[in-house]
Amino acid sequence: MKYKLGTMAVAAMMAASPVMADLVFPSLSYRTGPYAAGGIPFADGYADYFTMLNARDGGIGGVMTKVIECETGYNTEKGVECYESTKGEGSLVYQPLSTGITYQLIPKTTADNIPMHTMGYGRTSAANGDVFSHTFNYPANYWNGASGAINYLLGENGGSLEGKKIALVYHNSAYGKEPIRTLQELSKKHGFEFKEVPVDHPGQEQKSQWLQIRRDKPDYVIMYGWGVMNQVAIQEAANIRFPMENFIGVWWSGSENDVLAAGDAANGYKALTFHGVGSDFPVFDDIKTHVTDAGNAAGAGDQIGTVLYNRGMYAAMLAAEAVKTAQEIHGVADINAAQMRDGMEALEITEEKMAALGLPNFGPSFKVSCQNHGGDGLVGVTQWDASSKTWSLISDFAPSDMDVIGPLIEEDSAAYAAENNIESNC
Repeated sequence: MKYKLGTMAVAAMMAASPVMADLVFPSLSYRTGPYAAGGIPFADGYADYFTMLNARDGGIGGVMTKVIECETGYNTEKGVECYESTKGEGSLVYQPLSTGITYQLIPKTTADNIPMHTMGYGRTSAANGDVFSHTFNYPANYWNGASGAINYLLGENGGSLEGKKIALVYHNSAYGKEPIRTLQELSKKHGFEFKEVPVDHPGQEQKSQWLQIRRDKPDYVIMYGWGVMNQVAIQEAANIRFPMENFIGVWWSGSENDVLAAGDAANGYKALTFHGVGSDFPVFDDIKTHVTDAGNAAGAGDQIGTVLYNRGMYAAMLAAEAVKTAQEIHGVADINAAQMRDGMEALEITEEKMAALGLPNFGPSFKVSCQNHGGDGLVGVTQWDASSKTWSLISDFAPSDMDVIGPLIEEDSAAYAAENNIESNC
């Protein structure tokens, strides 16, 4: 009865003052700066999903949602300022969309008892919930991505990469350096030669790097890039006639922004993913009806179905499902950040649940636990068709090599725990 009264009281408050909301989701966005082309569609997808939930469902569990955007410009210092200025607003979970900001916020969010979701980015070893109690990076992380690329190439080469050359073109930052250790270990395991090719921010000048690649003649190139770096790399690869089907970007190097500028030359380029592509999912009909057609889209409404819009929408969906889980665990609708953390740690995503949400076969099933904040680490591969200007999923969501990744996570998280005097959380 207490739960029902609480929900009725919230509903009455909403009727009296519709601008107020109880479930607050800060969005550390970047609609300006060198990475705005990637930040804008993600922020739009994130906001539009919550707008749809309010219009279609009356919020989550009877409580309305509110998204607070704070512009970071993909700048770590501004990101921390955004966190400090919004954490007192009842913020339930942070999605910084930046590895640099993530590293700075890990100790802060932990101390403030606010969870953080770094989906497909951030500190990979945060998958160890025994050490990182408030950081989650499900359903996949950078090391899953590196392993996913190698597993895909193993499949393309009859199960052996012995004697092959694989180069990593990477953004010369904490983000870009994340997969290096994993690829070094995988090169030992599978017998391929591994080369590192760093590209300094923002990545507009890469001629020397691609001259090196032309000279070294790698069989495959993997890219961990962001923003204009991706566009330039794909064009430079085309200039040296590197075969696009042998060029694989991580999920932050696989959006429409990255390939359109190169035109037909980008045809066949591949990218990793942990979610579906395109707009052929029922949820987008609801977003169109309740958000874009109603004139309430966060942006121009023209990004639906693009890779990064879908990713922002997916991040919002996972946050909303964690809210539902927390509401069920604690028996209250108007949850707080500590309860949200519990919901994230108990989150389970099944295909049945995804289909009910209007997202059938959109992403892999996974389960989170106290020990595992990273989910199951399943990775798929997409490919760009320049003629139709569409991405297609060309593989299943497949497991990554946890025999290699698991010990690396354990080693890195143990070092962090020792440095910060962290005892077991589980």
